[in-house]
Amino acid sequence: MQGPPTDLAGLELGELESFVESLGHKRFRAKQIYRWVWKRGVTDFAQMTDLSQELRAALAGAATVSLSDVIKHDVSEDGTQKFVLRMSDGKQIESVFIPDTPAQTFCVSTQVGCAMGCAFCLTGKMGLVRNLSAGEITAQVRLLARSLDLLDKSFNIVLMGMGEPLHNYEATMKALRMLNDKEGLGLHPKRVTLSTVGLVPMMDKLAGEALMPNLAVSLHASTEETRGAIVPLNKKYSMRDVIEACERFPLAKRRRIMFEYVLLAGVNDSPQDARKLVKVLSGVKAKVNLLPLNAAPGIPFERPSDEAINAFAKILADRGLNVSVRKSRGRDIRAACGQLIVEGQGGRKSAAQKLAAEL
Repeated sequence: MQGPPTDLAGLELGELESFVESLGHKRFRAKQIYRWVWKRGVTDFAQMTDLSQELRAALAGAATVSLSDVIKHDVSEDGTQKFVLRMSDGKQIESVFIPDTPAQTFCVSTQVGCAMGCAFCLTGKMGLVRNLSAGEITAQVRLLARSLDLLDKSFNIVLMGMGEPLHNYEATMKALRMLNDKEGLGLHPKRVTLSTVGLVPMMDKLAGEALMPNLAVSLHASTEETRGAIVPLNKKYSMRDVIEACERFPLAKRRRIMFEYVLLAGVNDSPQDARKLVKVLSGVKAKVNLLPLNAAPGIPFERPSDEAINAFAKILADRGLNVSVRKSRGRDIRAACGQLIVEGQGGRKSAAQKLAAEL
C-alpha cells in the first residue's frame, strides 16, 4: 500500500537527490526541482517545464510541495503585514512582514505557541501546542517571498515569531540549511537572526554549528530576582548561566550578540536597572535592543514613559554600550513583538509551570 506523498518542501537538497533517484531518475534533476520550488515559488509539477514529462508524472504520483493556507492577512497603517497561516492539521501560526527596517524583514515562527511562558508575551499564554517541521518553518518564508514579490530580492529573517527556536532545535537548523542552499534562496546566515530566551545547552550546541545565524538573547532584566519573576526559564538556567554561555559563544570580528530587553514600567526600567545591566554585559561583545512594551489585554504590565525609555538608553550609551530603541511596528494589527497569539488551539497551559522540570 502506497504511503502519503513526500513533501519536497521539507527536504534538503541531498534528501531530494536521493528521492529523485528512488523514482528512477538522475540525481541532478533535484537541483532543477529545488530551483523551481525556492527561486520561483512553484508548487505545481506540471509547471516545471525543464523536467521530462515522465519525471513530472512520477512526482505528481509520489510527491507534493506544501504551502500553508493564508486564512487572514492584515496590513498595518505603518506598512507591516501579518499573515495568519493554517497548517495541514488545522493548527495556526502567525508570520509578519516588516518593510524598510532598513531591509525587508520576515518575522517567522518556529512553534505553534510557546512553552517559555514569559510574563509579558501573549504567545506564552497559548502554552506549547506543537513544534513546526522544517518544511513548515521555511514555508512561511516561501509564502511571504512569493506573496510580496521578493523571491529574487534580498530580505532578512528574524526567528522571533511564535515559539522558542532552540526548543525546536533540529527543525530550526534544518530550516536554516534549506534557506541557505545556493540552489534555492541562498540566504546568507548574516541575514538571519535567531532569538532565544536562554536555553543554555542549545546555545552551546549552536556555537558548534557550521552555519551560524546572528544570535539575539532575550534578557529583559538586570538582576536574577527580576528575571526570575518574568522569565520562568530563569529558574532552570540563571541569568549568570546565560551570560556565561554568551561569553563563550564564538563571534566573528565585527559581530555582536544582541540582547533584547523589554522595558516594563516600574519593573525593570529604572536608572539603577540600567546601571546594573551595564555591569551584567561587561564581558560580552553586546548590542542592547530596548523594546518598550507593546501593551495588550492579558499582559499585566504597562509601557514606560518616553522619558524613562530615553533615560535608560542614555545611561547605557554613556557607558559605552551599543544601544538602540526598537520602534514598534504593526501594533494596530497586533503584529508587534510579544503580541502574536492564535486563540483556541488547546496548548498545554501548564507548560510554563512545568518548564523548569522538563528542560
